[in-house]
Amino acid sequence: MNEILNFITEAGTFYIATTDGVKPKVRPFGFIMEHEGKLYFCTSNQKDVYKQMISNPYCEICAMSANGQWIRLQGKAVFDSNIAAKAKAFEIMPNLARIYNAPDNPIFEVFYLSEGEATFYSFSDQPRTVTL
Repeated sequence: MNEILNFITEAGTFYIATTDGVKPKVRPFGFIMEHEGKLYFCTSNQKDVYKQMISNPYCEICAMSANGQWIRLQGKAVFDSNIAAKAKAFEIMPNLARIYNAPDNPIFEVFYLSEGEATFYSFSDQPRTVTL
């Protein structure tokens, strides 16, 4: 899991793909953390991405490193109302306070991926898959 976390963190911006009915939707994200052995992300429950993950929790994340390697991480989004996870997100990314004010803001959501599987790619090596 640390390898996945480090790769995505170093990439900076990563993209999460969901479905809106039968159409794919992709958008940039920038927050990832480890909490209690799981990879967590955050969003607002006012956004389409949240509604899409509630409707169909399976999603895929993609990030590319500066050296041309990339990762595809797929799994099932599980929303977690645990205030400790939300507070940790604020510790890791203090800028969240400008958007959500406090971890207990009712629109602030954190989620982790269950059933996760990450595949690392490069132009010179065979893909390598890791299960969360």
